Amino acid sequence: MEKSIDLINTRIRDGNARVVTAEEMPAIVDELGEQGALAEVDVVTTGTFGAMCSSGAFFNFGHSDPPIRMERVWLNDVEAYAGIAAVDAYLGATQQSETRGDRYGGAHVLEDLVAGNTIELRALSKGTDCYPRTTLKTEITLEDLNQAVMCNPRNSYQCYAAATNSSDRALSTYMGSLLPHHGNVSFSGAGVLSPLANDPGLRVIGSGTPIFLCGAEGMVIGEGTQSSPATGFGTLMVRGEMRGMSPEFLRAATFTGYGATLYVGLGVPIPVIDLGVVRSTAVRDEDITTSIVDYGVPARDRPVVRTATYAELRSGKIEIAGEDVRTSSLSSFRKAREVAAALADRVRTGKMGLALPIRRIDATRRVHPLRETQRTPRVRDIMQRAVPHIGKDEEIATAARTLLKGETNHLPVLDAEGKLVGIVTTYDISKAVVQPKSGKKVSDIMTRRVIRTMPDEAVDVAARKLEQHNISALPVVDGDGRLIGLLSAIDLGKLFGGRWRR
Repeated sequence: MEKSIDLINTRIRDGNARVVTAEEMPAIVDELGEQGALAEVDVVTTGTFGAMCSSGAFFNFGHSDPPIRMERVWLNDVEAYAGIAAVDAYLGATQQSETRGDRYGGAHVLEDLVAGNTIELRALSKGTDCYPRTTLKTEITLEDLNQAVMCNPRNSYQCYAAATNSSDRALSTYMGSLLPHHGNVSFSGAGVLSPLANDPGLRVIGSGTPIFLCGAEGMVIGEGTQSSPATGFGTLMVRGEMRGMSPEFLRAATFTGYGATLYVGLGVPIPVIDLGVVRSTAVRDEDITTSIVDYGVPARDRPVVRTATYAELRSGKIEIAGEDVRTSSLSSFRKAREVAAALADRVRTGKMGLALPIRRIDATRRVHPLRETQRTPRVRDIMQRAVPHIGKDEEIATAARTLLKGETNHLPVLDAEGKLVGIVTTYDISKAVVQPKSGKKVSDIMTRRVIRTMPDEAVDVAARKLEQHNISALPVVDGDGRLIGLLSAIDLGKLFGGRWRR
């Protein structure tokens, strides 16, 4: 048995369509069976409300008198990209204010416009014969714009990986604050309500599919950037008119240490045309899995700690290495429910019809990493290999004599197996001299919590460690924690000063 899209739209126009949310669908299938659900249900609505950094809007401001070709444009001191046409610009959600830093960004401008607030527009130009004006400053509202079209390159993630942190310090990320030593797990997504979780094969969601976008009607343009549905990471590129959007479903936010982002309410109505759709929309949180990856490893391919279902993630805790770890969601399931319900009401009352894709999205597509034509220098390339060191049970005087030779200001401290257990600096020795009661052995004055690096770590990652911890050298250790070198700020200065050669 199959149903045509025309039949479903006829039922919508006649007010006879059965419209349910994706959260309700599994119970309906349990009760009626797949054939019964196909006969009974016409539309399943989905919804998600989460941080979608890859969002923004195109604007046309109209021409001033005399006219100006806007070569640089700022909205509330947030710069937009103006290399499109004379009075067009694109504002990205994550662009940062030049005066308020990461407390205000493109996302906040978009929210202010939708809320009806006044925005300051500034523009600069070198001036031409046809566009003689060189500066412009005015105030605008959403209603003053000829066009304000939200165009989000990457939204509605199929199944975003959850995040944890194995390192010994807290991390500020786009997945929120991650506590050290797997102190928490952060995840995002609406699980059972997520649009692409209800159409993983992209059979009914594609180019031309009507959607609910931030309170207004929108449309899927096609696959989103970085879309990789074959690996469970499909995305959608979407558009919608900002007039008609609501701050209820569009909210700006700032992640500490990361910057601005935009919370987007997005829902897709799924026409129940055959048993395949019935089966895919009967998905539960228990059926949807994602990876928990370790953000404590600063690499593109972060290690997977374990996989988990959305039911486990939403339970509030999950087990990692035998320990219960707290979980928390960056997205709002309550708001996702509101999106799905608002969309269901629109379809049910005939305010929104359905359409099958005019062009299908390739469900077998896999994303690939950046092709890098220049090798990124690694710590092993510039580290000092012959490093003076000392045992933890040796006398402080021995450490002082070693440092006084002037070969280094940092003396790694090793145990009997050659593993790094601490570090002593000239400053530590100076304090020991001033305060002789501090002890006699190196182990009494050494720093035990040593910030370290590994030979294969990228040098810019190592440089960031020096900056973050306000230190001037990093011991280099192998996988077993044995000392194999030292990386100093002087070594990095030589590299970034241009003296590095492949």
